[in-house]
Amino acid sequence: MDCRKESGSAFTFYGIWPAGQFEHAGETGAFQGRHFCTSCGSRLFSVNDEEAEIKLGILSEAPTPLVPRYELWIKRREAWLRPVEGAEQFEEDRK
Repeated sequence: MDCRKESGSAFTFYGIWPAGQFEHAGETGAFQGRHFCTSCGSRLFSVNDEEAEIKLGILSEAPTPLVPRYELWIKRREAWLRPVEGAEQFEEDRK
């Protein structure tokens, strides 16, 4: 439901990296740990002590060959969507 509201789609995709391997430049705003562009309001990333979650669709050259290893919030999956083959499934978040 959150992905639909945020993206206008049934889902969105993120890349996860160790927090120590993530850096960004430029001004961002933040709300509840989610960083966004202060010019257009697009969500960019979230980062905590352990990992950085980057919204891949915002990148000029998104690493599209990446293959999903897990899906989150499957309890809210649209009935017509099938699970990603080979991806671990989580009813809600991983934690």
